[in-house]
Amino acid sequence: MKGYHYVGMDVHKKVIAYCVKQADGTILQEGKIDATRKELYAFADRLPRPWIGAMEATLFTGWIYDFLEPLADDLKVGHPYMLRAICVSKKKNDGLDARKLADAVRCDWFPEAYMPSARTRELRAALRYRNLLVGEEVRMKNKTAGLLMEAGAEYNKEKLHGKKYFNSLMDSLDYVPEPVKELARSSHESAKYFGKMQERMVEALTQAPDLKERVERLTSIPGVGEITALTWALEVDDPHRFKTVKQAVSYCGLCSSQKESAGKLRRAPLSKQRNSHLQSVLIEAANIAKRWNPRLQQVYDRVLAKRSNKNEATIEVARKLVSYLMCVDRSGERFQMKENLN
Repeated sequence: MKGYHYVGMDVHKKVIAYCVKQADGTILQEGKIDATRKELYAFADRLPRPWIGAMEATLFTGWIYDFLEPLADDLKVGHPYMLRAICVSKKKNDGLDARKLADAVRCDWFPEAYMPSARTRELRAALRYRNLLVGEEVRMKNKTAGLLMEAGAEYNKEKLHGKKYFNSLMDSLDYVPEPVKELARSSHESAKYFGKMQERMVEALTQAPDLKERVERLTSIPGVGEITALTWALEVDDPHRFKTVKQAVSYCGLCSSQKESAGKLRRAPLSKQRNSHLQSVLIEAANIAKRWNPRLQQVYDRVLAKRSNKNEATIEVARKLVSYLMCVDRSGERFQMKENLN
């Protein structure tokens, strides 16, 4: 675009390397600034207008994007995997990376990534933190059981984490050393604490005004619960950014990578280029959803009869779940099971 100035920014935790180029590739400015709001404002203020900025998606990109977006004529965030492919070279440093980013956006081959709104990223961070709390809750429960097993204690596995049963169990274990019992009590209380925290977070997310109606629509699909619906809504954000269901399936990591050479096609395991949060939730949901959704059970049985592989059958159910979620999310209507036409 003639008349524009192109700014490549290599973002790090403490510093940002930048390079400003004209449309013909002439370097106007380059250097480094501290990654602080004060420095960024001064940097944006002295840039020649109009300017288009480009940076790679990293852990620190979010707040920098939110800060610079109102100050720029256009701001783009690049897909890290694609940038890795086009920016690999023998000689590499922050200054050269900034130049390459500027060249990529200047020549219109910058692999732009989808950037959700600040509100969506805030809610997404809360949901991911909830997943961390669930992991800690399970770890503490396992630790409680492990301590009792090491001491040779007998207990009911199904009731162990109930408050009333656990307290009576601790009072009856005279042969277990007191320090071990104290550790067991501590891990039991920690598990309850993490459990209550994650429940409060889920309740707050499902009642958020900008999520409530959408989650209710998604949970109308038999076999889709609140966590699956929340994960889909926050990780996908806008379902219309996927042109086809196949693209959504690929984003969720439910398809294998393809390698073809000299006419020989080889399929690898499930692709690592995916949204890992969505992938794990959808596969976990697929294991349970077929119990509540007859159509999903039919999909599972059909694949299992052909390939005799439970994992492949479960992944196929997860793909079908993606198609259901896409349909409901795009239409804005509750799920309705169609009659079997066969």
